[in-house]
Amino acid sequence: MAKKTKRPAKTRIEDVANAAGVSLATVSRVTTGSDRVSSELRARVLKAASELNFELNGKGKAKIVAFILANRDVFNPFHAAVLVGAEAYCASRDCGLLFLSMHYGNNVPWQNLHLPAILERSGPIGAAILAGKNSQNLLDLLTHKGISFVVLGNNVVGDWRQSEYSALNFDDIEGAYDVTRYLQSLGHRYIWYVGNCQMPWFERRYEGYCRAMREAGLPPLLHDFESEGEDLGYLATKSILKSGASVTAICAGDDMAARGVYKAIHEAGLNIPRNISVVGFNDTEAALLNPPLTSVRVFTEQIGRGMAALAFE
Repeated sequence: MAKKTKRPAKTRIEDVANAAGVSLATVSRVTTGSDRVSSELRARVLKAASELNFELNGKGKAKIVAFILANRDVFNPFHAAVLVGAEAYCASRDCGLLFLSMHYGNNVPWQNLHLPAILERSGPIGAAILAGKNSQNLLDLLTHKGISFVVLGNNVVGDWRQSEYSALNFDDIEGAYDVTRYLQSLGHRYIWYVGNCQMPWFERRYEGYCRAMREAGLPPLLHDFESEGEDLGYLATKSILKSGASVTAICAGDDMAARGVYKAIHEAGLNIPRNISVVGFNDTEAALLNPPLTSVRVFTEQIGRGMAALAFE
C-alpha cells in the first residue's frame, strides 16, 4: 500500500518577514519596489526570500493606484475632495487611479474579509489609498496579501499599529481648539459641541474643544449623538433647544453635521448668527449654507496628493 507523503507547507510572506526579522509591511514595500526601504533591509528581505525559495513578484512603480473608499457614502464631500487631489497627482505621474467602494465590519477577522475582485488578481495595480472609515483588520488583510497601501490615519477606528504603516494625518485637535477660541473671542460662553464621539475624528475634535473651554474657565457642553451627517447635527440641536439649556454657539464636529444644526435652528425660528453662532470642521460645505458657515479648513486636495505620493513611492 502506497504511503501518502505530506506536502511541505507552502512558504508565505509571513515566513519571509520572520526570517528577515522585519515587518510584513517592509516585505510588502520591497515586493512593490518602494523607495521607502533602506538598502540594508532590502538586502535582508531578498536574502530571506531566496533562502526560502519565495518569489517576490515585484511590480515596480505603480501603474494604477486603487482609491478604496471604505464604509462611507460615495458622495461624501470630504473624501470626494481627497479623491480629486489623489487623481491630480497620479495624472501628473502618468499613473491611473481606480475608484473602489468597499464595506466591511471592523470586528470581522481579517481572514474573513473580501477585497474587491480586481485586487485579488495579479495585474497593474501597484498600491492602494485607503480613505473612508477603516480599521486594523483591513490593514492586516492588505499586508498579508502583499498590497502596498497608505491610509488616512485620522479615520482609522479602534486600536491600530500606526507605526507599522504609511499613514497621513492632519491635526483635528488643534483645529477644534482654534475654532472654539474664536467663538470665545466673540464673547460666547455657552458653547456646545455636537458630535458622535464613538468616531475617532469627532472624539479628537472634542478633545481640542474641551481644552479651549477649560483654559477659558468654562465647562464643556457636549451633546454626543450616535449618528452621522446632517441627522447628527439636526437631532442633537433639536434636543439642546428642547431642553431649554443655555446656548449661544454650537461647534459642529464636521460641516455635514453643521448643515443639520442650521436646519434645526431655522425651524425653531432663530437666526444665525444673531441668536446662535455655528462653526463647523472640514470646510466642505461652508459656502453652500446661508449664512455662509465659519469652518476649520482642511486642505483635502493636498491630503489626496500627499497620500498618492506616499502610495507611489
